[in-house]
Amino acid sequence: MTQAFRSRTLTAADLDSFAAELDGVRARTVAKLGQSDADYIRRIVKAIRYMEIGGRVLLFAALPLAFAGMFWPTWIVGVLMLAVSKILENMELGHNIIHGQYDWMNDPHLNGKTYEWDIAGTSDNWRHTHNFRHHTYTNVRGMDDDIGYGLLRIFPEQRWKPFYLLQPVIAVIFALLFEWGVAVQNLKLGRWWAGKTSNADMRKALRPAGKKMLRQVVKDYVVFPLLAGPFFLSVLLGNVVANVLRNIWTYVIIFCGHFTADAETFPKESIRNESRGHWYLRQLRGSSNLSGGKLLNVMSGNLSHQIEHHFYPDLPANRYAEMAVEVKQICARYGQHYNTGSLPRQFGQVIWRILRHAWPSQPRRVAASLQTQSS
Repeated sequence: MTQAFRSRTLTAADLDSFAAELDGVRARTVAKLGQSDADYIRRIVKAIRYMEIGGRVLLFAALPLAFAGMFWPTWIVGVLMLAVSKILENMELGHNIIHGQYDWMNDPHLNGKTYEWDIAGTSDNWRHTHNFRHHTYTNVRGMDDDIGYGLLRIFPEQRWKPFYLLQPVIAVIFALLFEWGVAVQNLKLGRWWAGKTSNADMRKALRPAGKKMLRQVVKDYVVFPLLAGPFFLSVLLGNVVANVLRNIWTYVIIFCGHFTADAETFPKESIRNESRGHWYLRQLRGSSNLSGGKLLNVMSGNLSHQIEHHFYPDLPANRYAEMAVEVKQICARYGQHYNTGSLPRQFGQVIWRILRHAWPSQPRRVAASLQTQSS
């Protein structure tokens, strides 16, 4: 049974009231922002810096300690520390800063318009594909490029092609190389291959993206390994594994936030004359939360509260957990399904979607579109 059948149909008045209550949660949170939020994000910055330094030192030290039988323990701890640093920088720092969550601090290092994060993709491209297209047209087919990322058929409403038979394998490769998928997403390579984008336009789009990719490759796979001298291969392998771990974790969290069993997609006409209440409803029905506590919240960049993130993308993510209590109560009062579950449960549903929709399947029949909810 899909979420649409479990949620109550809202009248126009209900939708206005629903939106007003959720706007109220935002207003009360904005009024509380201050020093504690600034202190929190600066602690994250320090944690990332110290974890990276510690991880790189241990990677450098692993081979000299081999004679004492300490190579693998030292190397593994170094890789894990570096991976955690990269995860935190990617999710709790970079993603949230780029959303402008800390612009109110007037700190140039935390400015959402200028921050450049430590992955292969440029922040500018992410601002367009994610901040604008995904958050504006969340789960609207043909407008939100994050629906399958042009590689995967995850919803039955997506037109099936024989290519999708390969998607169980493609999904694994995509997870391993996720930062590179993000890096090329805005280039729309499929249009170029189909001859819909000229070579000149592709070269223009590739120039900044290529520079960023090259810079990341040189930093992680040339500079730091060369600094290790005779331990080049050990450090190179450590950097590769740390990046892959970061990629897999990011992939899992993002897919769990958007592609669980109850997540819905919407036709383009659903956003025509969309009201504030309809917008909140679309964000709610296209998002999924994860339950797991404070450690999961921090390691996921607080995207364990994907619903709250889609409601309030420009508010500091460390506030989402407390906001979620009230948001869930509001959804319950209006009879709306609040999609949450453990990480294993939600990711299990994602895996099922990837496997099931690799094969031909019929679109789901829902009780009503978002636009008819107000009738």
